Amino acid sequence: MKTYSAKVSEIDKQWILVDAEDIVLGRLAAEIATRLRGKHKPTYTPNMDCGDNVIVINAKRVKLTGRKLEKKLYHWHTGYPGGIKSRTVAKTLSGKRPENVVKKAVERMIPKGPLGKKQLGNLKVYAGSEHPHESQKPTVLNLADINPKNKRNSLRG
Repeated sequence: MKTYSAKVSEIDKQWILVDAEDIVLGRLAAEIATRLRGKHKPTYTPNMDCGDNVIVINAKRVKLTGRKLEKKLYHWHTGYPGGIKSRTVAKTLSGKRPENVVKKAVERMIPKGPLGKKQLGNLKVYAGSEHPHESQKPTVLNLADINPKNKRNSLRG
């Protein structure tokens, strides 16, 4: 028996819509990374971009467990001596680009390299509930129905 390897002409890309409201960030990012890579498909081939296109809406309403909202920091360097900067997740979510929290979480779960960058290009994240991809007719993926741990109500945090 031979190992199956998908060809470019055999790859079928779908459009998936995920609502991130009240979904735990890590669980959301893990599911999105799986869909972007195509590991949920039986025709998965590691060296091909056989994943789906994923649209994430309501990224600013994502939930974090524990005290990560105040304690988790994003670091970057300006390039100048002593130029290390940091920002909390709470400040990022309330800032200009709250969708970067979801993008960073997914980016860190995808392998680094040219294929990973191409797969990350199939991710579209929006802070609000509107998106410009209605013409692609995306199928809705409800993460709250997959596992009850995926969703946190606003009382528990």
